[in-house]
Amino acid sequence: MRFTSEQRLDDGVLEREFTLGEIPGTLWTPESAAPLPLILMAHNNGLPKADPRLVARARYTAARGYAVATIDAAGCGDRPRSAADEQARAGLRRAMRAGEPVDELLESLVGPMVENAVPDWRTTLDTLLQLPGIGGPVGYSGGWAALGIRLAAVDPRIVAAGFHAGGYVPRAQREEARQVTVPLLFLLQWDDEGNPRQRALDLFDAFGSKEKTLHANLGGHTGTPWFELEDSCRFLDRHLR
Repeated sequence: MRFTSEQRLDDGVLEREFTLGEIPGTLWTPESAAPLPLILMAHNNGLPKADPRLVARARYTAARGYAVATIDAAGCGDRPRSAADEQARAGLRRAMRAGEPVDELLESLVGPMVENAVPDWRTTLDTLLQLPGIGGPVGYSGGWAALGIRLAAVDPRIVAAGFHAGGYVPRAQREEARQVTVPLLFLLQWDDEGNPRQRALDLFDAFGSKEKTLHANLGGHTGTPWFELEDSCRFLDRHLR
């Protein structure tokens, strides 16, 4: 891992850009001498790591005493996409403009994206846990629920997870949800225009966790109330400290 830049932000959080082979990422850490729990934070379905909403959540969480990391995995953010990815995205945009069903197009786009992203995230996790000052345990928090489901199902180092219900979750991850047994916080926007409410409720029901909590708020896809971030940090405090 090579750090390429760093800056101390107004809230005292240190923000460092890094590269790990072809993987670009960002690590936020508070001013603390103690070994820090680590939060992996991903944005929905390939949006860039520099998305303002993700950065705001990461900085807030780091200021609460966590190391927070995000990356642009394969096909995400500014990283190159395959011709098949570009074709799927173009087809999705056309279907959305025409008001046509898009589930199968999302399946063909998001499913391979999850498969390709998971190895990059696990490689990054391997390296982050070797850094001085980061001792674990590890949590996942982010809008990309499909990625988080796969990571929580296959990587035992993740001991708690917070998911946003706003993105498309492929059928494979809906099945894998039964294998997720870590404590879970699930955020649902009741009027999400892109995510059928019943499908989100069915996904919550499918999780195998003995401790799982659903927070539902009125409003559309991007209307998650800010106080949910504070509640998410309290959830992480219960399970990672």
